[in-house]
Parts: sequence; structure tokens; C-alpha cells
Amino acid sequence: MEQDHADLSRLLPVLPILVELGASRHVTAAAQALGIPQSTVSRAVSRAADVVGTPLLLRRGRGVELTPAALALIPRAAEALDAVRMGLALARQESGKSFGRIRIAFQHTFGEAALPLLISAFARENPGVGYGLQEGSRQFCLELLETGAADLALVAPPPLPSRTIGAEVLYSEALKLVVPEAHRLAGSGGIRLDAVRDDGFVMLEPGYGMRSIVEKLCRGAGFRPRVDFQGQDLHTIRGLVSAGLGVAVAPAAHPGHHDSQPGALGWRELDITWPPARRDIGLVWRNRPGGPAQVARFRDMVLAEGRDLLEALR
Repeated sequence: MEQDHADLSRLLPVLPILVELGASRHVTAAAQALGIPQSTVSRAVSRAADVVGTPLLLRRGRGVELTPAALALIPRAAEALDAVRMGLALARQESGKSFGRIRIAFQHTFGEAALPLLISAFARENPGVGYGLQEGSRQFCLELLETGAADLALVAPPPLPSRTIGAEVLYSEALKLVVPEAHRLAGSGGIRLDAVRDDGFVMLEPGYGMRSIVEKLCRGAGFRPRVDFQGQDLHTIRGLVSAGLGVAVAPAAHPGHHDSQPGALGWRELDITWPPARRDIGLVWRNRPGGPAQVARFRDMVLAEGRDLLEALR
């Protein structure tokens, strides 16, 4: 019994290395996958062989070949590690807190305030969770969600819920007409969108949520916009407008962004009085049973508290 305990004490710490080596069949690949030096992998294999009492690997060119002893040990080691991971996940779940990683795709405009507010609120109660963040167009975010490369997406507008995805609006924000400082309408308190039907527009590229929203607004105002310039983020859009290269429709700039500065190019944000100009921002997720607990908890927190957390952004 004492010898078994001693053998297990020596063998258990190196099981993850053996399992990875069994999958890759290459010392260098196993070391890279685990983020450890090759020498550590070699020592782990030597230690395991000493415990087993027979070699576990045979070198074949630049790779390795598993011996019969390794073929007997490694599959059961992998099963044991899976069982421990499952037990650890269940134990952490019982703690009422979340661990693991949440992958979130989001549109560029939500990286300054909306997403940080949501993550900050969740992290206060779940400090053990990590995050993988990817930003891009609305289409890009939804594609990541569809392929399983993201767990959640923050987009505008959210798609309609379906059998495979769930979606819910978190808040709605007003859209403004952005004009150059010297534009003929810059002093207006509010404006109908058709007042700029003959102006050139600066828009986000196709695939971005704001592009489809602005095109729909213009159709509602009875015209098709002439697109003179395109960009990939709203900072660029406002910069092009400030240079007098067109007008744009965009959410209000966040506090700290000035619409004009002495001696510099600038823009003015005007209220759109007609047609109603707002955009819905929502959370989107995949409908699948047995997903990661931390993802479900983050989603539930956002749906329950997100509207209050994001109240200041409306």
C-alpha cells in the first residue's frame, strides 16, 4: 500500500504531460502545447518510466512511438484527468461562483463603455473567470457565434431569436446626424433626415450594423444615400465628417469626445426629428444544453441587471 502511494505521488503530477505526448507523438509539440520546456517533458517521461518499470516511448526519427506499456497507461490517464476536471467543475459550481473562460464577440463601439461595465459587474462576484474578447463588425460577431468561436455576442441590432440562437435587447440609444463644423445646418437644434438627402454620406462598410441601420433610416426618409466615403469604425467616420467630406448618422459621442475644438477640425451632432432614429443593442447567445456554467451565469446576470447597469448609456 505504501509503495502504491509512493508510486502514485510520483506519477500523478506528470499525467497531463503523458496525455499530451500521447496525442501529439512529438516532444517539441507537447512542450509547446503545455507551455513548458522540452527538458521538462523528457524528465517527466523518464520519471513515469521509472515508476512503471519499463520504457514508455521509443524515438522514431523526429517523433516518438508509444510502447505497449504507454498504450495501456495513457488512455486511462486521460480518463482520470477528465474525471478530475469534471469533479473540479462540479465542486466550483457548488461554490456559487464561476471559473473558466468566457469568449465574447462585440462591435467596436461597445468596447469603450458597454462591455467593460458588464464585465466589471460580473467580475466582482466571479474573479476566477477569464475572458477572450474579439471585436469586429456585426456580421463578424454573429459568424463567430455561429461557428462556436464565441460564446456570446454584443451587437446592434440583435437578430431575431431562433431555434439555434437566443437574443434580447438590453437598451436603445438615440442616433444623431453628424455634420462638419462649417455645415449649413450646424446651428440647427434638430433636423429632419431628408434635409441632407443631397449631401454625400460617410458610412461604415457593409456588414457593420450601423450601415444597415442608416440605410433603413434613409429609406424611411424617402431617399437613397450617396455614399462618398466608408470606414471601419466610428472614430474614422467622425474624422472624415470633421474634414468636410460628408455627413453621417451615428450614436452620440461618449463624454470626453468634443464635437469641436478651437483651431481644429470638428463636427456637430444634431438631433434627428424624423424619422425616429434609434438603435437597439442586445446580447446574443447559442441555444445549447450543457454549455459552460460561467457563460450561462454571465448571460443571466446581463439579462437580469444589464439594463440598469447600462442606463447611463441610453
